[in-house]
Amino acid sequence: MAYSTLLIEDGIARLTLNRPEVHNAFDDSLIAELNSHLDRLHQLAKSGDVRVVVLGSEGKSFSAGADLNWMKRMVDYDLEDNLADSRKLAALMYGLDSLPCPTVCRVQGAAFGGAVGLAACCDLVVASDKAKFCLSEVKVGLSPAVISPYVQRALGERQMRRYALTAEVIDAQTALALGLAHQVVDHEALDNAIDAMLDTLLAGSPQAQRATKALLARVAQAPDSDATREHTCQVIAELRVSPEGQEGLSSFFEKRRPVWTQPSNSQEHNNAAEPRS
Repeated sequence: MAYSTLLIEDGIARLTLNRPEVHNAFDDSLIAELNSHLDRLHQLAKSGDVRVVVLGSEGKSFSAGADLNWMKRMVDYDLEDNLADSRKLAALMYGLDSLPCPTVCRVQGAAFGGAVGLAACCDLVVASDKAKFCLSEVKVGLSPAVISPYVQRALGERQMRRYALTAEVIDAQTALALGLAHQVVDHEALDNAIDAMLDTLLAGSPQAQRATKALLARVAQAPDSDATREHTCQVIAELRVSPEGQEGLSSFFEKRRPVWTQPSNSQEHNNAAEPRS
């Protein structure tokens, strides 16, 4: 467990790639670590102990994609070995995409190959103006196969065909226009923008965010079916009568903050202990 870190504080989990010396390229070891972290985060998000996950990395690059030494080893893999490897990467993408809580991707630099998939699997992508994205696989005789469902969902089929076939580098502003990034800020303002996004997300009801994320995934699969329409009715009805839904409505009409936005007793104690000017 040396290539990534997971820090959890005040309901925010920061999952960070930590291989800056190789531009956070990933190999089988890093994929295994990330899958282990995601297994834990799924449980913590379901219980409400983690409210938001921030995916980021150390150094100047977000991730260069596949590690060169890993790729050299894969040259000698047979079909079954390659299938096993690909399934672990697929589990990583699905695990990140299906986290119950909101996810934010912090992209400070280059995101190439599979790293574009990591970004596409997050609910929100905040990028530095120095960020660059590239589906580079065809240049080395490969395909963005495992990440394609998530990246195509972000880009749309027409744009996916272009960038997956040309392997053109996508600058930050183009990524914003395409929908791959949600916000682009000056490089020096990236962490402030992440903090502002976290504040915005933490203002929402944790239960409602989990329910909404699950609802949107189902709606995307069959938006016009009778079963989906009935499910949407079920979701809103259950939320209205839930304790958190009742608290949200009550706080709105009483013009006060809902309980989930109020500091814990320990936070209040810490704030009271700080010196005042």
